[in-house]
Amino acid sequence: MFRMNKLTDYGILLLTRLATSPEGGTSARELAEETRIPLPTVGKILKILLKEGLLVSHRGTKGGYALSRPSVEITVAEIIRALEGPIAMTECEENRCELESGCPTRSHWKVVNKTILGALQNLTLREMTRPARPPSSLPAIQVRPAPAALRSTAP
Repeated sequence: MFRMNKLTDYGILLLTRLATSPEGGTSARELAEETRIPLPTVGKILKILLKEGLLVSHRGTKGGYALSRPSVEITVAEIIRALEGPIAMTECEENRCELESGCPTRSHWKVVNKTILGALQNLTLREMTRPARPPSSLPAIQVRPAPAALRSTAP
């Protein structure tokens, strides 16, 4: 199963919180209290996002963290890259697989990777702060049933 790690999930949550906060800074402590993410974890994530240029920090009594640019300009792909590195479903996208020269599935994985990356690049932080679109407004995806040999027989 493809999954983002927990820090990335938390990072997106922290950034969506910052995207909805009023102008000015929000402290790490406030973010930890509002999101219920442990303060040491919040600090670790904020440090990475600051280093990667997605956040700015301000000192002082009204200081804290803020987005480095408007939420409409920050994509989910950027956030994932900042916290996890390159986005790819398989090793062949990064040219790290020893089987790639004779692999018949490589071109298909490139399509899958490109589709996922495109979707993440088209989803902004601002959109993440708003209610999701109803499934009826999303493009239809035809899901084929799994072959009988792969279906679970557990009750």
